[in-house]
Amino acid sequence: MFTYKSIHLIGMISTTIPINENLRLGALKSLDILDTQSEKEFDDITALAAYICETEISLISLVDTDRQWFKSKYGLSVCETPRAVSFCAHAILDPENIMIVEDARKDERFCKNPLTETEKLVIFYAGVPLIDKDGFALGTLCVIDSKPKKLSEKQLQSLKSLANQVVLLFELNKKNNDLEKIQNKLKKRNESLREFARVISHDLKMPLANIITTTDLLKLILENNLDKESLQYFEYIKTSSFAMSSYISDVLDHYESSSLVHNKPESFSLNEQLQEIVNLLSIKPDFTINFPENDPILVTNKLALKQIFFNLIGNSIKYNDKEQIIVSIETSEDEKYYYFRITDNGMGIPNDKLATIFDLFTTANTIDRSGNKGNGIGLSTVQKLIQNLGGTIEVTSQEKIKTTFDFSIKKT
Repeated sequence: MFTYKSIHLIGMISTTIPINENLRLGALKSLDILDTQSEKEFDDITALAAYICETEISLISLVDTDRQWFKSKYGLSVCETPRAVSFCAHAILDPENIMIVEDARKDERFCKNPLTETEKLVIFYAGVPLIDKDGFALGTLCVIDSKPKKLSEKQLQSLKSLANQVVLLFELNKKNNDLEKIQNKLKKRNESLREFARVISHDLKMPLANIITTTDLLKLILENNLDKESLQYFEYIKTSSFAMSSYISDVLDHYESSSLVHNKPESFSLNEQLQEIVNLLSIKPDFTINFPENDPILVTNKLALKQIFFNLIGNSIKYNDKEQIIVSIETSEDEKYYYFRITDNGMGIPNDKLATIFDLFTTANTIDRSGNKGNGIGLSTVQKLIQNLGGTIEVTSQEKIKTTFDFSIKKT
């Protein structure tokens, strides 16, 4: 392993600055790769380059403002050297060609270079410019030896191919970095929306509850002094207030659903959980629900699954125009997933609405059993939960006959 000691710059020929230097440096810094940790993908390339070219050193060198920094280094311990003594700074001046120096001691550009004159490290050098998609030479993939050397045509072609792979890795890293930045922005935005939903829920639900209570009180007090039409207006106020309260609750559930997926897996009976949901929904006698016959024991996110079934069963009841509501639930599993199917005998979903039924705030324009229109939040929340649990959901439907939801959850 070689190391560099102090470097003196007296008497050597300095490099020329490329005419597009500012743009080139901007392209380099946009990669967000300078001063990052070593990565196996890059280290494999430098090791392979040194092996193919039979050299002591191989580097992925990026030419910065006043230094050359090594993203990967084979056979060398330092992470950077001054640009003033850099062979790579010369190589990027001719981006179309490999720069080959067979014996630096005989080259007027480098014979006084301290890396050649003092250390006797860089005698042979071959560097392939790393050209980005906009044509900027960011640095080189280079091989170095402490004795004069020649490369065969096959070795040169291999070095070019490896350099192309370095550029592809740069682009892939940049795309990954950009995606990570977008994800962080989306995460912050979702956190803000969740907090907004929480505040709205708290600040609006209490006034709505007061409106509902006051409406009932006024209706009771004024009942003997109001005609039928006036009393109906009070009922409209109460119904609208309940609808708004339900809408606010659904919005809050949607934005809080992300936190449910962080719950630890639990072992529980699916049928017992389904019975809890039926009890919460205050099911009337005109409702029949068929639980899975095998009563499976699941090991998964209990609260998230409960929210999913609560929404789906609730929809099966709300959007049902039959005298006797029937909902059937089936389940199966394999090594990786739990599978669930919930089928009802309800109104069904129009074919032209099936593709968008899970979109937020999108409804099938169907009036529910009580004459109210949905808000398009519940099924979007269900899909979000299922996807966060590593599964998928699909819907099939026949209008006026039945609707079936099939979904899966990945085992943990």
